[in-house]
Amino acid sequence: MPRWLNLPNAFTALRILLAPLVIVAVLQGRHWQALEWFLVAAVTDVVDGALARRLDKPTAIGAYFDPIADKCLLSGVFLALGWSRMVPRWMVAIVLGRDLYILLAASACLLWTPLRKFPPSLLGKASTFMQISTVVAWLVRDAYGTAPLVAAADILMWFAVALAFASGFEYTIRGVRLLRAAPPKGRAV
Repeated sequence: MPRWLNLPNAFTALRILLAPLVIVAVLQGRHWQALEWFLVAAVTDVVDGALARRLDKPTAIGAYFDPIADKCLLSGVFLALGWSRMVPRWMVAIVLGRDLYILLAASACLLWTPLRKFPPSLLGKASTFMQISTVVAWLVRDAYGTAPLVAAADILMWFAVALAFASGFEYTIRGVRLLRAAPPKGRAV
């Protein structure tokens, strides 16, 4: 059996398959179902990483597809929330704009520099965690609609926006430092 065909990677694949279910549930206004699917997908994210470490089964394919699965899920859900006008569209633009900015910068580095590793920062992980928390809060808010839930969702939204800006700025600083320290093109880092 190929090394990449393992249980942790199966959980990553499951998260990719769950993303459209969450998105469709959001677009159809089935908030509880969207929340349930989203939480199942979030659990697969925790499980795939824990299993890969515990079973000593990390693979290059898993390392490549795990962040793709995360972004498919989060970006898709934010787009669906924005499309449904459940969250402000400017917020979706900021969150997705940050991700697109980082993706384009990393792609440019891959194409034109010897840099090959772009590990996530603590601030970047905090931003992702806050985005997940914001999605959960907005889905719960729209399922129940009580004043405290509306207030909590709004507060989390502002934290998510602040962390998106802060982590985007931090990644810019890190990228500039990496580019300055990079060896000449031709030697991989």
